[in-house]
Amino acid sequence: MKSLREKQNKRVVITGYGGYTSMGKNAEDIWNAIMAYQVGYARHTFDDDTIVAQFFGLIDFDPELLKKFPKRILKILPMFAKYALISAHQALDMAFKDADGHSVYSEFDKGIIIGTGWGALDTSNECFDSYRKYKVATSFSTVMSMCNAATAALAMNWNFRGYQGSPVAACAAGNIAVGDAYEKIKSGQAKLMLAGGSESLKHQFNVWSADVLQALSKEQDNIRLASCPFSKGRSGFVLSEGAAVLCLEEYESAVTRGAPILAEVVSYANYCDAYDMVAPAPDLAARVKVIEALLERAEVTASQIDYINLHGTSTQLNDANETLALKKALGPIAYDIPMSSTKSYTGHLVGAAGALETIFCVKSLETGVLPATIHIDEADPDCDLNYIPHEHMHQQSIDYAMNLNFGFGGNNSGIILKRVM
Repeated sequence: MKSLREKQNKRVVITGYGGYTSMGKNAEDIWNAIMAYQVGYARHTFDDDTIVAQFFGLIDFDPELLKKFPKRILKILPMFAKYALISAHQALDMAFKDADGHSVYSEFDKGIIIGTGWGALDTSNECFDSYRKYKVATSFSTVMSMCNAATAALAMNWNFRGYQGSPVAACAAGNIAVGDAYEKIKSGQAKLMLAGGSESLKHQFNVWSADVLQALSKEQDNIRLASCPFSKGRSGFVLSEGAAVLCLEEYESAVTRGAPILAEVVSYANYCDAYDMVAPAPDLAARVKVIEALLERAEVTASQIDYINLHGTSTQLNDANETLALKKALGPIAYDIPMSSTKSYTGHLVGAAGALETIFCVKSLETGVLPATIHIDEADPDCDLNYIPHEHMHQQSIDYAMNLNFGFGGNNSGIILKRVM
Protein backbone atom coordinates (compact mmCIF):
# COMPACT_ATOMS: atom_id res chain seq x y z
CA MET A 1 0.00 0.00 0.00
CA LYS A 2 1.08 3.55 -0.68
CA SER A 3 1.93 5.66 2.33
CA LEU A 4 0.01 8.83 3.19
CA ARG A 5 3.03 10.85 2.04
CA GLU A 6 2.98 9.14 -1.37
CA LYS A 7 -0.75 9.71 -1.68
CA GLN A 8 -0.21 13.42 -0.97
CA ASN A 9 2.67 13.86 -3.40
CA LYS A 10 1.16 13.16 -6.80
CA ARG A 11 2.77 14.38 -10.01
CA VAL A 12 0.67 16.94 -11.89
CA VAL A 13 0.66 17.53 -15.64
CA ILE A 14 -1.01 19.87 -18.11
CA THR A 15 -2.94 18.07 -20.83
CA GLY A 16 -4.91 20.88 -22.47
CA TYR A 17 -5.42 24.61 -22.65
CA GLY A 18 -7.63 27.23 -24.25
CA GLY A 19 -7.87 30.97 -24.51
CA TYR A 20 -9.94 33.81 -25.90
CA THR A 21 -8.53 37.33 -26.15
CA SER A 22 -8.37 40.27 -28.51
CA MET A 23 -5.45 38.46 -30.21
CA GLY A 24 -7.40 35.37 -31.18
CA LYS A 25 -10.34 33.05 -30.57
CA ASN A 26 -8.12 30.24 -29.29
CA ALA A 27 -4.73 29.76 -27.69
CA GLU A 28 -3.03 28.63 -30.90
CA ASP A 29 -4.12 31.76 -32.76
CA ILE A 30 -2.94 33.93 -29.85
CA TRP A 31 0.48 32.25 -29.82
CA ASN A 32 0.79 32.53 -33.62
CA ALA A 33 0.01 36.24 -33.38
CA ILE A 34 2.85 36.65 -30.90
CA MET A 35 5.16 34.70 -33.20
CA ALA A 36 4.23 37.20 -35.93
CA TYR A 37 4.93 40.15 -33.58
CA GLN A 38 1.29 41.27 -33.66
CA VAL A 39 -0.33 43.14 -30.78
CA GLY A 40 -3.85 42.72 -29.44
CA TYR A 41 -4.58 46.32 -28.53
CA ALA A 42 -5.60 49.37 -30.48
CA ARG A 43 -6.90 52.88 -29.94
CA HIS A 44 -10.33 53.17 -28.38
CA THR A 45 -11.92 56.40 -27.21
CA PHE A 46 -14.57 56.52 -24.50
CA ASP A 47 -17.26 59.18 -24.13
CA ASP A 48 -15.58 60.57 -21.01
CA ASP A 49 -12.75 62.80 -22.19
CA THR A 50 -11.23 62.79 -18.70
CA ILE A 51 -10.05 59.20 -19.34
CA VAL A 52 -6.40 59.57 -20.32
CA ALA A 53 -5.76 56.03 -21.60
CA GLN A 54 -6.21 55.55 -25.33
CA PHE A 55 -5.11 51.95 -25.98
CA PHE A 56 -7.10 48.86 -24.98
CA GLY A 57 -7.21 45.15 -25.83
CA LEU A 58 -10.96 44.73 -26.35
CA ILE A 59 -12.56 41.60 -27.79
CA ASP A 60 -14.78 41.85 -30.85
CA PHE A 61 -17.06 39.19 -29.43
CA ASP A 62 -18.23 36.37 -31.70
CA PRO A 63 -21.58 35.00 -30.38
CA GLU A 64 -21.19 31.94 -32.63
CA LEU A 65 -18.70 30.61 -30.07
CA LEU A 66 -21.51 30.23 -27.54
CA LYS A 67 -23.83 28.07 -29.68
CA LYS A 68 -22.44 24.86 -28.21
CA PHE A 69 -23.56 25.80 -24.67
CA PRO A 70 -27.10 25.52 -23.19
CA LYS A 71 -29.21 28.67 -23.03
CA ARG A 72 -30.27 27.89 -19.46
CA ILE A 73 -26.67 28.57 -18.41
CA LEU A 74 -25.82 31.37 -20.82
CA LYS A 75 -28.80 33.53 -19.86
CA ILE A 76 -27.46 34.03 -16.32
CA LEU A 77 -23.78 34.61 -17.17
CA PRO A 78 -21.75 37.82 -17.11
CA MET A 79 -19.33 38.30 -19.98
CA PHE A 80 -16.20 37.20 -18.11
CA ALA A 81 -17.86 33.85 -17.39
CA LYS A 82 -18.71 33.39 -21.07
CA TYR A 83 -15.06 33.95 -21.97
CA ALA A 84 -14.08 31.30 -19.43
CA LEU A 85 -16.65 28.84 -20.78
CA ILE A 86 -15.27 29.19 -24.31
CA SER A 87 -11.67 28.74 -23.13
CA ALA A 88 -12.50 25.74 -20.93
CA HIS A 89 -14.21 23.99 -23.85
CA GLN A 90 -11.00 24.35 -25.86
CA ALA A 91 -8.90 23.01 -22.98
CA LEU A 92 -11.09 19.93 -22.52
CA ASP A 93 -11.26 19.33 -26.25
CA MET A 94 -7.45 19.32 -26.44
CA ALA A 95 -7.04 17.10 -23.39
CA PHE A 96 -9.71 14.54 -24.29
CA LYS A 97 -10.14 15.01 -28.05
CA ASP A 98 -13.74 15.72 -27.08
CA ALA A 99 -14.84 18.33 -24.56
CA ASP A 100 -17.28 15.79 -23.09
CA GLY A 101 -14.80 12.88 -23.02
CA HIS A 102 -13.75 13.28 -19.39
CA SER A 103 -16.20 10.69 -18.05
CA VAL A 104 -13.21 8.44 -17.32
CA TYR A 105 -13.07 10.36 -14.03
CA SER A 106 -15.68 10.40 -11.27
CA GLU A 107 -17.67 13.61 -11.10
CA PHE A 108 -16.31 14.18 -7.58
CA ASP A 109 -12.68 13.82 -8.74
CA LYS A 110 -13.08 16.76 -11.14
CA GLY A 111 -12.77 20.32 -9.87
CA ILE A 112 -12.61 23.90 -11.11
CA ILE A 113 -10.71 27.01 -10.06
CA ILE A 114 -11.27 30.14 -12.13
CA GLY A 115 -9.65 33.31 -10.82
CA THR A 116 -10.52 36.91 -11.58
CA GLY A 117 -9.64 40.39 -10.49
CA TRP A 118 -12.97 42.19 -10.78
CA GLY A 119 -15.23 39.35 -11.88
CA ALA A 120 -18.63 40.47 -13.09
CA LEU A 121 -18.14 44.18 -12.40
CA ASP A 122 -18.82 45.03 -16.06
CA THR A 123 -22.16 43.24 -16.06
CA SER A 124 -23.04 44.52 -12.59
CA ASN A 125 -22.55 48.11 -13.72
CA GLU A 126 -24.55 47.49 -16.88
CA CYS A 127 -27.43 46.16 -14.75
CA PHE A 128 -27.19 49.21 -12.51
CA ASP A 129 -27.22 51.53 -15.54
CA SER A 130 -30.45 49.88 -16.67
CA TYR A 131 -32.01 50.09 -13.20
CA ARG A 132 -31.03 53.74 -12.77
CA LYS A 133 -32.49 54.68 -16.17
CA TYR A 134 -35.58 52.44 -16.33
CA LYS A 135 -36.04 51.28 -12.71
CA VAL A 136 -35.73 47.70 -13.95
CA ALA A 137 -32.93 45.30 -14.87
CA THR A 138 -32.62 41.57 -15.49
CA SER A 139 -33.97 39.40 -12.68
CA PHE A 140 -30.62 37.58 -12.78
CA SER A 141 -28.71 40.70 -11.73
CA THR A 142 -27.63 39.21 -8.42
CA VAL A 143 -26.17 35.96 -9.75
CA MET A 144 -24.71 37.80 -12.75
CA SER A 145 -22.68 39.94 -10.33
CA MET A 146 -20.97 37.01 -8.60
CA CYS A 147 -17.20 36.62 -8.84
CA ASN A 148 -17.64 32.83 -8.80
CA ALA A 149 -20.03 32.89 -11.76
CA ALA A 150 -17.37 31.51 -14.13
CA THR A 151 -16.42 28.66 -11.81
CA ALA A 152 -20.08 27.79 -11.27
CA ALA A 153 -20.88 27.94 -15.00
CA LEU A 154 -18.10 25.49 -15.88
CA ALA A 155 -19.17 23.12 -13.10
CA MET A 156 -22.80 23.19 -14.26
CA ASN A 157 -21.95 22.73 -17.92
CA TRP A 158 -19.70 19.69 -17.44
CA ASN A 159 -20.98 18.31 -14.11
CA PHE A 160 -17.72 18.79 -12.24
CA ARG A 161 -18.72 18.17 -8.64
CA GLY A 162 -15.32 18.17 -6.95
CA TYR A 163 -13.43 21.11 -5.48
CA GLN A 164 -14.53 24.60 -6.54
CA GLY A 165 -12.55 27.78 -6.01
CA SER A 166 -12.66 31.35 -7.30
CA PRO A 167 -9.56 33.30 -6.20
CA VAL A 168 -10.15 37.04 -6.47
CA ALA A 169 -6.56 38.22 -6.49
CA ALA A 170 -6.26 41.02 -9.06
CA CYS A 171 -3.40 40.49 -11.51
CA ALA A 172 -2.15 37.30 -9.84
CA ALA A 173 -5.52 35.49 -9.88
CA GLY A 174 -4.91 33.32 -12.95
CA ASN A 175 -1.51 32.16 -11.72
CA ILE A 176 -2.92 31.43 -8.25
CA ALA A 177 -5.77 29.41 -9.80
CA VAL A 178 -3.31 27.18 -11.67
CA GLY A 179 -1.13 26.85 -8.56
CA ASP A 180 -4.04 26.00 -6.29
CA ALA A 181 -5.28 23.40 -8.79
CA TYR A 182 -1.80 21.87 -8.81
CA GLU A 183 -1.92 21.62 -5.02
CA LYS A 184 -5.33 19.94 -5.07
CA ILE A 185 -4.15 17.23 -7.45
CA LYS A 186 -0.76 16.85 -5.78
CA SER A 187 -2.45 16.25 -2.42
CA GLY A 188 -4.77 13.61 -3.86
CA GLN A 189 -7.94 15.68 -3.49
CA ALA A 190 -8.64 15.69 -7.23
CA LYS A 191 -7.58 13.91 -10.40
CA LEU A 192 -8.66 16.52 -12.94
CA MET A 193 -8.85 20.29 -12.52
CA LEU A 194 -9.83 23.08 -14.88
CA ALA A 195 -7.91 26.17 -13.79
CA GLY A 196 -7.37 29.65 -15.16
CA GLY A 197 -8.66 33.18 -15.12
CA SER A 198 -11.01 35.54 -16.89
CA GLU A 199 -11.62 39.28 -17.01
CA SER A 200 -13.84 41.88 -18.63
CA LEU A 201 -13.36 45.50 -17.55
CA LYS A 202 -14.51 47.60 -20.48
CA HIS A 203 -17.52 49.33 -18.91
CA GLN A 204 -16.66 53.03 -18.97
CA PHE A 205 -16.82 53.45 -15.18
CA ASN A 206 -14.44 50.54 -14.67
CA VAL A 207 -12.00 51.97 -17.19
CA TRP A 208 -12.22 55.38 -15.52
CA SER A 209 -11.61 53.74 -12.12
CA ALA A 210 -8.35 52.17 -13.32
CA ASP A 211 -7.33 55.26 -15.26
CA VAL A 212 -7.82 57.65 -12.34
CA LEU A 213 -5.27 55.60 -10.37
CA GLN A 214 -2.81 56.48 -13.16
CA ALA A 215 -2.14 52.78 -13.63
CA LEU A 216 -3.05 52.72 -17.33
CA SER A 217 -0.77 53.72 -20.17
CA LYS A 218 -0.71 57.46 -20.74
CA GLU A 219 0.54 57.18 -24.31
CA GLN A 220 -1.80 59.00 -26.68
CA ASP A 221 -0.55 58.22 -30.18
CA ASN A 222 2.41 55.85 -30.56
CA ILE A 223 1.34 52.22 -30.18
CA ARG A 224 4.96 51.21 -29.54
CA LEU A 225 4.90 53.28 -26.36
CA ALA A 226 1.50 52.00 -25.22
CA SER A 227 2.88 48.77 -23.75
CA CYS A 228 6.66 48.76 -23.53
CA PRO A 229 7.74 46.74 -20.48
CA PHE A 230 11.21 47.51 -19.08
CA SER A 231 11.64 50.39 -21.52
CA LYS A 232 12.51 53.84 -20.19
CA GLY A 233 9.41 55.38 -21.81
CA ARG A 234 6.84 53.10 -20.14
CA SER A 235 3.91 54.93 -18.57
CA GLY A 236 1.42 52.25 -17.47
CA PHE A 237 -0.30 49.11 -18.68
CA VAL A 238 -2.78 48.52 -21.49
CA LEU A 239 -6.04 47.16 -20.08
CA SER A 240 -7.15 44.05 -21.98
CA GLU A 241 -9.86 41.43 -21.57
CA GLY A 242 -10.22 37.73 -22.14
CA ALA A 243 -9.77 34.32 -20.56
CA ALA A 244 -7.37 31.39 -20.40
CA VAL A 245 -8.03 27.95 -18.92
CA LEU A 246 -5.77 24.91 -18.52
CA CYS A 247 -6.59 21.27 -17.92
CA LEU A 248 -4.45 19.72 -15.17
CA GLU A 249 -4.40 16.01 -14.38
CA GLU A 250 -2.74 13.56 -12.03
CA TYR A 251 0.19 12.14 -13.99
CA GLU A 252 -0.44 8.41 -13.65
CA SER A 253 -4.12 8.76 -14.51
CA ALA A 254 -3.28 10.90 -17.54
CA VAL A 255 -0.71 8.39 -18.80
CA THR A 256 -3.10 5.49 -18.26
CA ARG A 257 -5.77 7.06 -20.44
CA GLY A 258 -3.24 8.10 -23.11
CA ALA A 259 -3.57 11.84 -22.57
CA PRO A 260 -1.29 14.35 -24.31
CA ILE A 261 1.32 15.35 -21.70
CA LEU A 262 2.18 18.96 -22.54
CA ALA A 263 4.15 19.92 -19.42
CA GLU A 264 4.52 19.05 -15.75
CA VAL A 265 3.88 21.52 -12.95
CA VAL A 266 6.70 21.03 -10.44
CA SER A 267 6.29 23.90 -7.98
CA TYR A 268 4.03 26.73 -6.87
CA ALA A 269 4.56 29.58 -4.40
CA ASN A 270 2.36 32.39 -3.12
CA TYR A 271 3.45 35.12 -0.67
CA CYS A 272 1.99 38.49 0.29
CA ASP A 273 3.45 42.01 0.54
CA ALA A 274 1.11 43.07 3.37
CA TYR A 275 2.13 46.62 2.52
CA ASP A 276 -0.17 48.61 0.24
CA MET A 277 -3.31 48.05 -1.83
CA VAL A 278 -1.78 49.11 -5.15
CA ALA A 279 1.98 49.67 -4.72
CA PRO A 280 4.50 46.81 -4.44
CA ALA A 281 6.42 46.53 -1.17
CA PRO A 282 9.76 48.33 -1.43
CA ASP A 283 11.55 45.60 0.54
CA LEU A 284 10.79 43.11 -2.30
CA ALA A 285 10.73 40.34 0.34
CA ALA A 286 7.58 38.53 -0.82
CA ARG A 287 8.61 38.57 -4.47
CA VAL A 288 12.05 37.26 -3.59
CA LYS A 289 10.49 34.61 -1.37
CA VAL A 290 8.26 33.42 -4.21
CA ILE A 291 11.22 32.89 -6.55
CA GLU A 292 13.36 31.21 -3.89
CA ALA A 293 10.51 28.93 -2.80
CA LEU A 294 9.77 27.94 -6.40
CA LEU A 295 13.34 26.76 -6.89
CA GLU A 296 13.47 24.94 -3.56
CA ARG A 297 10.15 23.16 -4.06
CA ALA A 298 11.01 22.16 -7.62
CA GLU A 299 14.44 20.98 -6.40
CA VAL A 300 16.24 22.91 -9.11
CA THR A 301 18.90 25.61 -9.12
CA ALA A 302 18.63 29.02 -10.74
CA SER A 303 20.98 27.89 -13.51
CA GLN A 304 18.49 25.19 -14.54
CA ILE A 305 15.75 27.72 -15.35
CA ASP A 306 15.73 28.20 -19.11
CA TYR A 307 13.03 30.88 -19.40
CA ILE A 308 10.99 33.18 -17.19
CA ASN A 309 7.72 34.77 -18.28
CA LEU A 310 7.73 37.99 -16.28
CA HIS A 311 4.85 39.97 -14.87
CA GLY A 312 6.25 42.93 -16.84
CA THR A 313 3.29 45.32 -16.74
CA SER A 314 4.97 48.36 -18.33
CA THR A 315 4.54 50.43 -15.16
CA GLN A 316 7.50 52.26 -13.68
CA LEU A 317 7.21 50.66 -10.23
CA ASN A 318 6.51 47.05 -11.15
CA ASP A 319 9.17 46.65 -13.81
CA ALA A 320 11.91 48.16 -11.65
CA ASN A 321 10.88 46.18 -8.55
CA GLU A 322 10.54 42.95 -10.48
CA THR A 323 14.02 43.38 -11.91
CA LEU A 324 15.50 43.99 -8.45
CA ALA A 325 13.63 41.02 -6.98
CA LEU A 326 15.01 38.72 -9.68
CA LYS A 327 18.56 39.88 -8.97
CA LYS A 328 18.14 39.37 -5.22
CA ALA A 329 16.58 35.93 -5.58
CA LEU A 330 18.72 34.54 -8.38
CA GLY A 331 22.02 36.32 -7.87
CA PRO A 332 24.40 36.88 -10.82
CA ILE A 333 22.74 34.05 -12.77
CA ALA A 334 19.76 36.37 -13.27
CA TYR A 335 21.70 38.06 -16.08
CA ASP A 336 22.04 34.75 -17.94
CA ILE A 337 18.41 33.63 -17.91
CA PRO A 338 16.28 34.70 -20.92
CA MET A 339 13.07 36.31 -19.70
CA SER A 340 10.34 38.36 -21.33
CA SER A 341 7.03 40.12 -20.88
CA THR A 342 4.37 38.90 -23.28
CA LYS A 343 2.18 41.77 -22.07
CA SER A 344 4.00 43.80 -24.70
CA TYR A 345 1.73 41.92 -27.17
CA THR A 346 -1.39 41.13 -25.19
CA GLY A 347 -1.68 44.10 -22.88
CA HIS A 348 -2.67 43.23 -19.31
CA LEU A 349 -5.53 40.74 -18.94
CA VAL A 350 -5.55 41.25 -15.15
CA GLY A 351 -7.17 38.12 -13.64
CA ALA A 352 -6.57 36.10 -16.82
CA ALA A 353 -2.94 37.19 -17.29
CA GLY A 354 -1.27 34.50 -15.18
CA ALA A 355 -3.17 31.65 -16.82
CA LEU A 356 -2.52 32.93 -20.34
CA GLU A 357 1.17 33.39 -19.58
CA THR A 358 1.30 29.85 -18.20
CA ILE A 359 0.08 28.70 -21.61
CA PHE A 360 2.87 30.70 -23.22
CA CYS A 361 5.36 28.86 -21.01
CA VAL A 362 3.89 25.55 -22.15
CA LYS A 363 4.23 26.67 -25.78
CA SER A 364 7.88 27.59 -25.21
CA LEU A 365 8.58 24.15 -23.74
CA GLU A 366 6.80 22.59 -26.70
CA THR A 367 8.31 24.65 -29.53
CA GLY A 368 11.72 25.72 -28.24
CA VAL A 369 10.81 29.36 -28.96
CA LEU A 370 11.22 32.08 -26.35
CA PRO A 371 8.98 35.07 -27.14
CA ALA A 372 10.66 38.44 -27.28
CA THR A 373 9.72 41.55 -25.34
CA ILE A 374 8.86 44.05 -28.04
CA HIS A 375 8.89 47.85 -27.89
CA ILE A 376 12.08 48.20 -25.82
CA ASP A 377 13.16 51.12 -27.97
CA GLU A 378 14.95 52.99 -25.19
CA ALA A 379 16.56 50.86 -22.52
CA ASP A 380 15.95 51.71 -18.87
CA PRO A 381 19.33 51.48 -17.13
CA ASP A 382 17.58 50.19 -14.00
CA CYS A 383 16.08 47.31 -15.99
CA ASP A 384 19.18 45.58 -17.28
CA LEU A 385 18.41 41.86 -17.47
CA ASN A 386 18.01 39.79 -20.63
CA TYR A 387 14.41 40.57 -21.58
CA ILE A 388 14.87 39.03 -25.05
CA PRO A 389 14.43 42.39 -26.78
CA HIS A 390 12.88 42.69 -30.25
CA GLU A 391 13.48 39.18 -31.67
CA HIS A 392 12.24 35.76 -30.54
CA MET A 393 14.85 33.16 -29.62
CA HIS A 394 14.36 30.03 -31.72
CA GLN A 395 15.60 26.43 -31.40
CA GLN A 396 16.23 26.70 -27.68
CA SER A 397 16.62 23.71 -25.38
CA ILE A 398 14.05 24.42 -22.65
CA ASP A 399 13.50 22.05 -19.76
CA TYR A 400 12.23 24.44 -17.06
CA ALA A 401 10.11 27.58 -17.41
CA MET A 402 9.00 29.89 -14.60
CA ASN A 403 5.93 32.13 -14.66
CA LEU A 404 5.66 35.08 -12.25
CA ASN A 405 2.61 37.22 -11.52
CA PHE A 406 2.02 39.99 -9.01
CA GLY A 407 -1.17 41.89 -8.22
CA PHE A 408 -2.94 44.68 -6.38
CA GLY A 409 -3.47 43.79 -2.75
CA GLY A 410 0.11 42.55 -2.47
CA ASN A 411 -0.39 39.19 -4.21
CA ASN A 412 2.83 37.55 -5.43
CA SER A 413 2.78 34.12 -7.02
CA GLY A 414 4.65 31.88 -9.40
CA ILE A 415 4.88 28.38 -10.84
CA ILE A 416 7.58 26.32 -12.50
CA LEU A 417 6.81 24.03 -15.43
CA LYS A 418 8.98 21.18 -16.65
CA ARG A 419 9.18 19.61 -20.07
CA VAL A 420 8.14 15.97 -19.88
CA MET A 421 10.60 13.80 -21.76
